[in-house]
Amino acid sequence: MTMAVLEAKVYIVGAGPGDPELITLKGSRILRSADLVLYADSLVSEELVRSAKAGAEVLQSSGMDLEQQVEVMASYVRAGLSVARVHTGDPSMYGAILEQMSLLKLLGISCEIIPGVSSVFASAAALGAELTVPGLTQTVILTRAEGRTPVPDREQLRLLASHHCTVALFLSASLAGHATAEFLAAGWNPDTPVAVVKRATWPDQQILHTTVQNLEPDLHEAGITMHAMILAGWALDPQLIDGGGHRSKLYDKKFTHGCREGVAEAVIGSVDNTAVSEAGQAAPPQEAADGV
Repeated sequence: MTMAVLEAKVYIVGAGPGDPELITLKGSRILRSADLVLYADSLVSEELVRSAKAGAEVLQSSGMDLEQQVEVMASYVRAGLSVARVHTGDPSMYGAILEQMSLLKLLGISCEIIPGVSSVFASAAALGAELTVPGLTQTVILTRAEGRTPVPDREQLRLLASHHCTVALFLSASLAGHATAEFLAAGWNPDTPVAVVKRATWPDQQILHTTVQNLEPDLHEAGITMHAMILAGWALDPQLIDGGGHRSKLYDKKFTHGCREGVAEAVIGSVDNTAVSEAGQAAPPQEAADGV
């Protein structure tokens, strides 16, 4: 396969949650073409990194501090070479990329961010869940429980959880007791569903269904202390898929949008009997970009 010729700069690549097939096409192309691949070795698949081109230097970042990482990346770019700085998931979520870009900018080194599939969405897929359910919740809050990294007072979990929407907790498996206390302080029902996905999309992926009140003991029993996404809220009720009662406006027969005219309720029964194609098959619905 012909390698692309990359500019001499740092490409911050989101590798996705774990499965090497979930990197984007652009991210894969850059990874295969870069002169230096610097990757988060504890979180990025070795199989993915093996696609680096012959002759590329491949370095692990786990043993480096920030200045060491920046120094090696800058040295390559100054030599007219390209760098793939490979992060897990999507770099914009808890990727610690701002500090890297800031120091690189001071050195006159340009960067480009290549987005990736975040673990929050990989976890939802693993669960077969929709995080925004019509009539139930239309909001998802992405946050973390407060640990060694402080959280601003205005962003304390109990304040965010007071909206009673879906909450996704990054980097919080070891802080489950605190998270439970915050949810309860926000008025959540102790039996509110919670789903935990450890190492989403990896071969050893682990899924746990629990509740707000049982989150900490169930995580302890399962031995889950890190590399886990916690998703909380009634959208995570595994029985929702059996109900069929939460429908969007998008495919409602009475709803008009840019691709389809709504049908008056009085004539819906008539439409049901005639909405077939000339071939005798049901006409496929038109997708719409908005109106959900």
